[in-house]
Amino acid sequence: MNTSSTMPERTPDEEALYCVRCGLCLSVCPGYRQSLNETDSPRARVALVRALKEGLLETPTDGYARAFFRCLLCGACTFTCPSGVAVDRILELTRGELAHLGLLPRALSDLNARVVQYRNISAEQNAGRLIWADNLPAPPTGLGKKCAGVVYFVGCVGSFFPRSYVVPQTLVQILDRAGVDYALLGGEEWCCGYPLFINGEPDRARELIHHNVEVVRSMEARTVVTTCPSCFYFWKYSYPTALGEEPGVEVLHASEFLAGLLEAGILRLRVREEVVTYHDPCDLGRKGGVTEAPRRVLRAIPGLRLVEMEENRGGSHCCGGGGNLESFDPAMSLEVARARIRQAAEIGASTLVSACQQCERTLANAARAERLRIRVRDITEVLLEALE
Repeated sequence: MNTSSTMPERTPDEEALYCVRCGLCLSVCPGYRQSLNETDSPRARVALVRALKEGLLETPTDGYARAFFRCLLCGACTFTCPSGVAVDRILELTRGELAHLGLLPRALSDLNARVVQYRNISAEQNAGRLIWADNLPAPPTGLGKKCAGVVYFVGCVGSFFPRSYVVPQTLVQILDRAGVDYALLGGEEWCCGYPLFINGEPDRARELIHHNVEVVRSMEARTVVTTCPSCFYFWKYSYPTALGEEPGVEVLHASEFLAGLLEAGILRLRVREEVVTYHDPCDLGRKGGVTEAPRRVLRAIPGLRLVEMEENRGGSHCCGGGGNLESFDPAMSLEVARARIRQAAEIGASTLVSACQQCERTLANAARAERLRIRVRDITEVLLEALE
């Protein structure tokens, strides 16, 4: 698990001094592997921080800033660093300094403005967060509740991206089949704050954090469940720091919650003959430490055969959808996703399963771009179809 968020706070300059410039991070950086341009490597970004500190660069420029925002923040560099340098933390902090200097790229400043004004990434009226529930066979039992043991925090992508509506739709159907006492926040759910945080606006993110925690506390919930790994990671590892205290609720990704339901015998499954592979989302697996729960869910389905891609678990290849890169450089984002979907096709899987609506969306787009006959599904979709 990435522990940079719990390390003693050091400035980017201080953290960068621990880099020995070995270059091992280049072999795992998805952006560098696509461009083969040294300026897209973690080593180069750390060198830029040191060069500025040591006076080799007089002042940051737009070109300097571009190097830091052309990054997925996937954490692969930190995971592989033999010196234990929190490279992703350097990148996050440097982004904050660049935003303070007015060097935030236009596409990302526009994204920040949308989140601040609308409380979501899509510039939609936030009261419409439950539009995905309109097409369900029956209304979710979590609608309109003021008190519940579990709060399902849907996230912006699942709430506002039509391609991703299927994720919350399938999860609530599973929760209803299992008789779970859960609530949906609707318009009271605000963006988790992660997009603002990685765009260098931690103070603005803190307003969203306080709101979300206060709403959940008012419902006397014991557990927050997310289907979005970024929401999961931010709630679990950044909310306590931002608040100065623990939120007072258990934070689980949906795959962990579903694994628990299966192992308690609450859900009954039928045979499903299929060969699948599992893609570990960066914020869930490498950074969040949740790698086995999704695999426990898949292995519980009779007849399902799970085959692993070479890069998996903590060493998983990014889907291309992280770090707000899709807003800043959609072409690079797509190339990273295409590389990952090819890995799934090479091992003969008919379906690539993930546990992230962003991963599902980017990898499905990549499958179409590569003209590959491979389905991309969220783990909730696979499980719902396997229920008796």
